[in-house]
Amino acid sequence: MNILGINAYHGNASAAIVCDGQLVAALEEERCNRVKYAAGFPAGAIRYCLRAANLTLGEIDHVAVPRNPYARLGTKLFYALRMPSFAWERVRVLRKFAGGGIRETLARTLGTDPAKLGARFHRIEHHQAHLASAFYCSPFECAALLSADGLGDFASTMWGTGAGPRMEIQGAVAFPHSLGLYYTAVTQYLGFLKFGDEYKVMGLAAYGQPEQFDVFRDIVRTNGRADDSSFRLGLHYFVHHRTGPEMSWAEADKTPALGRVYSETMAQRLGPARDPEAPLEDRHRNLAASLQARLEEVYLGMLRRLAQRTGLRAVCLAGGVAFNCVANGKIFDETPFEQVYVQPAAGDGGLAVGAAFYVWHQLLGRPRAFVMDHAYWGPEFSKEQIRAAVETSGVARKGYAVRELPEEEMARTAAKIVADGKILGWFQGRAEWGPRALGNRSIVADPRRPEMKETLNRRIKHRESFRPFAPSILAEAAGEWFTKSQPSPFMTLAYPVRREKRGKIPAPTHVDGTGRLQTVTREANPRYWRLIQEFGNLTGVPVLLNTSFNDNEPIVCRPEEALDCFLRTQMDALALGDILITKMAT
Repeated sequence: MNILGINAYHGNASAAIVCDGQLVAALEEERCNRVKYAAGFPAGAIRYCLRAANLTLGEIDHVAVPRNPYARLGTKLFYALRMPSFAWERVRVLRKFAGGGIRETLARTLGTDPAKLGARFHRIEHHQAHLASAFYCSPFECAALLSADGLGDFASTMWGTGAGPRMEIQGAVAFPHSLGLYYTAVTQYLGFLKFGDEYKVMGLAAYGQPEQFDVFRDIVRTNGRADDSSFRLGLHYFVHHRTGPEMSWAEADKTPALGRVYSETMAQRLGPARDPEAPLEDRHRNLAASLQARLEEVYLGMLRRLAQRTGLRAVCLAGGVAFNCVANGKIFDETPFEQVYVQPAAGDGGLAVGAAFYVWHQLLGRPRAFVMDHAYWGPEFSKEQIRAAVETSGVARKGYAVRELPEEEMARTAAKIVADGKILGWFQGRAEWGPRALGNRSIVADPRRPEMKETLNRRIKHRESFRPFAPSILAEAAGEWFTKSQPSPFMTLAYPVRREKRGKIPAPTHVDGTGRLQTVTREANPRYWRLIQEFGNLTGVPVLLNTSFNDNEPIVCRPEEALDCFLRTQMDALALGDILITKMAT
């Protein structure tokens, strides 16, 4: 049984293939077309997934799409009457899902007659696909479930429980109330206008104090009842419920855009909105801190009530809000939950995986036999392909030394390069699934050097100086360096670094004393684990500073992209499979 999941005409367009209950491949379209957060139809990702599974389109039995035009139809019709322009944009996109639109586009893209496409097509509600992406990939037989994001099928939040192959939905929060749109609105108000900029403001929040907390409690409201997991926005601070946010979701060759969400009331209560070109002031840092503090209060409160109602001690999280690693890191202290699972593509990219597993388990009733314990579901490249890319790049003629090394020698040599204060590109195996570089498409550096954060932001990443980097640590050493030892394999939780260790790894330790850590096991990624171990052997610190292998672009996927990024930035060395490229001594 072969199931193709497709997230199309939505930010983070993606595809995934599940064969007999096992995930075989998953990829976001941005890695193919090099457009950040690419929307449109994920043609490149679908082609890759079929190749990885060694299947033709005719061998696909089911196609799962994480959008159901008929979900909350009454609410959609109500807002269509109130907001004709917004409604027309939604209709324009939804038409692609009705009347065989996806079937025809899929067949045309793959050069097949739609009439010969024998797969059954399924429309899965957005948040149910989110919940499926978390629960059916988790190691838990039973778990509480929570999905929270901006908007999908006119809902922003959904919760329930999972047991074996079945999920039970217990409640939801409908448009216009949304924690995701709340965070987006304040992100825009603070002058960060690009799609996906919310994570920047999460990092900025650590530099401020929540001095406007009372106002933010008016922006997002709860009734405090122990049996109520819902919330409401103070809608006079927003415009999306009156005019509808301006969206561009359908174009594959453009980064999605979202129009202004906040109203003038927000500026009246909090002061003038920041111009994107203006310097950051303490007021902006404090507003970011207030934003984050209120999100945590509401989000953690929802999780506490979910734990109390279900009696469960494991929780699976999905949706864009589940990428808030700062809030996630507080779950163990602030709620009864003892186990947390967030899959690496918790946002909308993960919908392709969730929709496919929803069909396999929820619709077909098949038992569970899969756990996503690593993130390496993207393309990989042979030694011959890598050698050809290196030769074509001409690095040997441009003053670089090129050596091919056995795996163990590569780990020792690369670890020594990093320990000497150099910046290393690390390109290995299959590309990661989701927005985080997790040791296969990473740039790594020495965490012991306080100046390394500024060096990377200025020389390599060309981004804001306040943004933190992540520590990758041997899983078995996590409890020695952080106050928590619960696994965080996908950088979805931030834990406090132990006070006595902060001076030893200052570069990836954020200003609030935390780190968005990645716990690395030998089983999940033996090459990356060995690199960290060798660095630990040299320095006594089993930690590497890890950031994504890119420069204001999607994470590199192909060896040619890695070489291009390496050559145009100021990295010192590149480990490309078994090939090590270094600057020659002068």
